[in-house]
Amino acid sequence: MPGPRGYDFWQKKLGGARLVVAPMVDASELAWRLLSRRYGAELCYTPMLHAHVFVKDARYRRENLTTCLEDRPLIVQHRCKLWSLKPVVCKFCSNDPDTFVEACRLAAPNCDAVDLNLGCPQAIARRGHYGAFLQDEWSLIRTMIERASAEVDVAITAKIRVFEDKSRTVEYAKMLEHAGASLLTVHGRTRDQKGPLTGLASWPHIKAVKEAVNIPVLANGNIQYREDVERCLEDTGADGVMSAEGNLHNPALFTGVHPPVWQIALEYLQLAIHFPCPSSYARGHIFKLLHHCLCMSENFDLRYRLSKTSTAEEMVAVVEDLRDRMMPYNTGKKPWTPEPGSEQARLPMPPWLCQPYVRIPPEEHLKKIQESQKRSLEKQQEEAVIDKNDGFSGGEPSKRRMLEDSEEADLSKKKKKKILRNPRKSFEPPSDPYEKCVCRNPKGGRCAHGLCRACCRVKCYTEGLDCLGHRILVKTKREKAAVYYGEQEKLKQVEQHGKERKEISIWQSGDKLQSQPDVSKATLTEDHNQQQVCVTSHLPGQSLQQSSKVNREEGAIVKFNELNDIEKNNSEDKSNRCISPCSKMTKGSQENLYSTNLTHNTSEGSCKCKTNSTT
Repeated sequence: MPGPRGYDFWQKKLGGARLVVAPMVDASELAWRLLSRRYGAELCYTPMLHAHVFVKDARYRRENLTTCLEDRPLIVQHRCKLWSLKPVVCKFCSNDPDTFVEACRLAAPNCDAVDLNLGCPQAIARRGHYGAFLQDEWSLIRTMIERASAEVDVAITAKIRVFEDKSRTVEYAKMLEHAGASLLTVHGRTRDQKGPLTGLASWPHIKAVKEAVNIPVLANGNIQYREDVERCLEDTGADGVMSAEGNLHNPALFTGVHPPVWQIALEYLQLAIHFPCPSSYARGHIFKLLHHCLCMSENFDLRYRLSKTSTAEEMVAVVEDLRDRMMPYNTGKKPWTPEPGSEQARLPMPPWLCQPYVRIPPEEHLKKIQESQKRSLEKQQEEAVIDKNDGFSGGEPSKRRMLEDSEEADLSKKKKKKILRNPRKSFEPPSDPYEKCVCRNPKGGRCAHGLCRACCRVKCYTEGLDCLGHRILVKTKREKAAVYYGEQEKLKQVEQHGKERKEISIWQSGDKLQSQPDVSKATLTEDHNQQQVCVTSHLPGQSLQQSSKVNREEGAIVKFNELNDIEKNNSEDKSNRCISPCSKMTKGSQENLYSTNLTHNTSEGSCKCKTNSTT
């Protein structure tokens, strides 16, 4: 069953949020969202998620979907990893219905809505064919929203920019509503209003959209102070307002206060340490917060230090130094007298308080460009007059001017525009102060052979050399390897010689054993016939004598004293060899064994068997 849509969605899922922080590239990370919520923000966006990458790359989904229990409600656009549950809204850029639907399906279990980005005016959106550059392809947009709202159980919202024609803007908004959008965010600028040509947003366009649709509308543009929030809601009739640049320079905008910049900066950096983010994000936030202070000549050193920082801890040190410098002005111990005509003198508040950054009007920017072009043209005319007076009759241009004209003819239109703005602009590559290797790469400053690292490595390996500067020790390693393998060869030779001597000694001992009598063989084979020896060791002396007599009858040369020695040795080794089998023998079994031996001794054949077992 589909969830709530329209005003039901805005009230139940988003809690009727009226104060919203806009999605900002490299600026809407978790730490900044939490800071904005502390100062009155009711709904936040993250940067945009690319739908195609989101669908294809599981790691991208895992790493770019981060929030916490305090970060709610949230509209996710980019770089967010979900920890909390709801409410969350995912925002995608896409120009393919299948990809967009699949991205919505993957994000639906972890969010409350999906927002389609139709408002990005940047060059990357033009190249990728998404954002505000889709606003002329209504059928594609309609298909994407219709399919997503029908095939995925999640609310679909959209953020758009206006057309110059108000009626076309209203038709555009109605098309999105009929396609299935549950909420619209209307930025009151066209896609061409960006950078120095930003200008003011058109609230009448937003008002016309609000009056024409029956879904919640958020107004975006011209929100710099708390008073702007109230005026926008009153003039447009929108259900809420969204702020981007105003929030970047004063996160406490929605509360109507202007705290010292170091207070907000230190609070943000503590959150950035607790919730890590790329250092470029944090550094960008600190530059915007401290912008007006860092433009003061006395703080140029801090601006340079901040540009070299790479960790939040280093940024904390810079902010604390700025606080120590500006605190006397804030407390009144030191009078504040800005330089006449400086940027600080034109500010409505002291530079150490959070306040918006106001761009110059587009008209003034265009006027500056025209003045720059006019100065460039006048300079060219003066050079032409000088060349003419140098003796070139008939108005023939000088060689230097011809050379410059030929060089400019090879430049692109973009470079020619830069030259018009700044005639001293040069596009020649800067001189290289480094000495070159034979391959035209810079030489190593400490290379023993005066080469780059790649060429030095080849030379060392081919010629067996060392280079301490590049830490390439081919010669040293080869010498050590030669010594090592030489020692290993010697050890092998010694081991082989020892094996040969051992084989010779075993062969000699075998010859001696063959020359000894049978009794010696019996003694040597005693370990292999442990059970027979154990039995023999328990026989009395009489049985041994009888077996000795039998052996003499057979021609064996066994002396009685040698048999006694065997009996003595067997009795001494009894504890080591025969304890376990003999301890298990009962007295009756030993008597039976003794009587059996006597019975066998009566016959010649049995005596032979007994003699063999005894030996």
